[in-house]
Amino acid sequence: ADVHAETSGVAHFAYDDEETCIAEVRYLLSMLPANNREKPPRSTTSDPADRRCERLLDLVPLDGSRPYDVRAVIEELVDDGEHMEVHERWATSVITTLARLDGEVVGIVASQPQALAGVLDIHSSEKAARFVQLCDAFSIPLVTLVDVPGFLPGVDQEHGGIIRHGAKLLYAYCNATVPRVQVILRKAYGGAYIVMDSRSIGADVSLAWPANEIAVMGAEGAANVVFRRRIQAAEDPDAMREQLVKEYKAELMHPYYAAERGLVDDVIDPADTRWALIGALAMLRTKHADLPSRKHGNPPM
Repeated sequence: ADVHAETSGVAHFAYDDEETCIAEVRYLLSMLPANNREKPPRSTTSDPADRRCERLLDLVPLDGSRPYDVRAVIEELVDDGEHMEVHERWATSVITTLARLDGEVVGIVASQPQALAGVLDIHSSEKAARFVQLCDAFSIPLVTLVDVPGFLPGVDQEHGGIIRHGAKLLYAYCNATVPRVQVILRKAYGGAYIVMDSRSIGADVSLAWPANEIAVMGAEGAANVVFRRRIQAAEDPDAMREQLVKEYKAELMHPYYAAERGLVDDVIDPADTRWALIGALAMLRTKHADLPSRKHGNPPM
């Protein structure tokens, strides 16, 4: 069981004893509809929909290079801090979990900065894609929490087809007809930002925290590429690089630049994230989307 829960990704769940396993299966079934024509079962909750999440300001560091456990963010947002993680021990740079917001079942896909800085690799792309398809099959709305520095570089990833595997996540989101809400917590760089349910692939609502950075890459890397000649020609290349990095951040990576470009719908106070998500999902509750009439899609297998 450990091999398939941690290495192969075959097992979604693994438990130490039958009693725990049966209890968790009951919990899982309590969040799934009886069939694909029904909505997921709603439950009552004493957790206020408009509860402010002040702890989020301390849980997520402003410094984009500092890690944190996104599970703590999820627990702060969802009803009573309860969620059921799927594929918990496999491809840990992304979290996929079922939870409730104001009694309604949601599927959450979240970057995990605590593992590989939250990058997407071959396995995490497949894991997230599989979960998105699961949620769409059972009419479960999707919430995507983004703090992703990009796809994992390296010869092994390239030879293993990281682009093809990353496209599986892209396809899964584009093919999903359920309500889709994206929240950018900190950084959202490169192609990994695009496939994490960005507006450009059909997210219904995109929200961002004030410290969001949506860009091709970080300011330091971008300055080295964009201003390479100016840096090389300067009398003091290090000072010039530092100056250009500051200018790049000030002009292109300030909190409201993404909103100005239409990449996000609103920049919100992190403490209001729970209420904003519940409001967005309530607005989208009657969403109806028809897929094109065709024999079947052509996913990147």
